[in-house]
Amino acid sequence: MLSSRVLCSSRVLLHPNWLMMNRQCVYEAVTCSAYCMTTSFPMKDTHRTDTNFQAPGKQRQIDYYSDPVRSHRNYCTAQVKLTCWSCKQPLDKTLAFFCLSCKVVQPPEEGTSYFQIMNCDYTFTLDTQRLQKRYLQLQRSLHPDNFSQKSVKEQEYSESQSALVNKAYQTLLKPLSRGLYMLELEGMRIEEGTDSEADSEFLMELMEINEALDEAKTPEEASEIGQDTKGKLADLTERIDAALLKGELQAAKALLAQMKYYANIEDKVKQKLSEFM
Repeated sequence: MLSSRVLCSSRVLLHPNWLMMNRQCVYEAVTCSAYCMTTSFPMKDTHRTDTNFQAPGKQRQIDYYSDPVRSHRNYCTAQVKLTCWSCKQPLDKTLAFFCLSCKVVQPPEEGTSYFQIMNCDYTFTLDTQRLQKRYLQLQRSLHPDNFSQKSVKEQEYSESQSALVNKAYQTLLKPLSRGLYMLELEGMRIEEGTDSEADSEFLMELMEINEALDEAKTPEEASEIGQDTKGKLADLTERIDAALLKGELQAAKALLAQMKYYANIEDKVKQKLSEFM
């Protein structure tokens, strides 16, 4: 049964036309096959078998466990049952941060993606306001200050959970880090020092922008470069989103490499403007 599921997922991944039709299913197939084959994207979470991304009509309190986030790898791990480390009762909720029975904080589940932790759709153009709301909600419940009078193990788990939530939030907050993380989930990575792979005309354009920024004498001149850079980043965001939606990972990788350069220029513009203050 397991081999047939892996084979099924592998076939799905090899058909880009199917990937173009369903972005969520792309993620589901990747995460399922990655888990079943025990690759560098480990999984060990206990989820239900449905893949409907709609949350139940009645929301429960975060004080005990998180909102439901489901993926296709639920199907792969449906027979695994996690239990509370303290009272040994089963954790019947996806991504349980707290045990419903004894209310103690639980350790992080290995391999859980940042999108699941932050209860976000697997998409490049996610809702950052919802992301921030989720972040504040989780940190209010998981912050180590809330566990100063608890057992040592609970304090350690709260620190681990809080740190993981913070890393997930910081990664998904900005388009560049979010896109790079999505490629990581797909088994791709943009290596450092890849200038030689960039188009010479593109590198020349970057050099001219940097020179103009260095020579900027007024805040207005620096701001103009900043606005132009924002426009380029906005255009890249749309193109990257379209590439990921179609499952064109190599194209998304190339566009994200360009985004890294422009994001660097954007940071330099902010630094330049601070010098005029």
